[in-house]
Amino acid sequence: MLAGRPWSEWVRDYGRSHTHPVNQTLHQVGIPLILFSLVLACGAGILPSLGLAALLLFLLGWILQFAGHAIEGKPPEFLRDPRFLLVGLRWWWSKTIDPGEDQRPGP
Repeated sequence: MLAGRPWSEWVRDYGRSHTHPVNQTLHQVGIPLILFSLVLACGAGILPSLGLAALLLFLLGWILQFAGHAIEGKPPEFLRDPRFLLVGLRWWWSKTIDPGEDQRPGP
C-alpha cells in the first residue's frame, strides 16, 4: 500500500500510460538498467572504476524509457506524481518477475 491506496491501483494507473508493446519492452529493459546502475554507483565508492559504467547504464535506462514514452505518445507518470518512480518498479516486478501479482486480492 502506498499513500492509502493498494499497489494494484497504482500499478493499474501506471499501466494506462504504458500500453504500447514497444514502450512496455523498453521499460522492462530500462527500469532494471537504472536500478542496477544505482547499485553500481554505490559500489563506485569502493571501486571508482564502476562510476562510468553506472553513469552509462543510468543514462541508457532513462533514454529507453523516454523513447518508449515518445512511441506511446504519453508523458511519464512520474512527471505528474513522483511516487510513480516507485510504482514503476512495482509495475516492472509484476510484468517480469511475478506476472500474477496484479491479479491477487490485496490485504
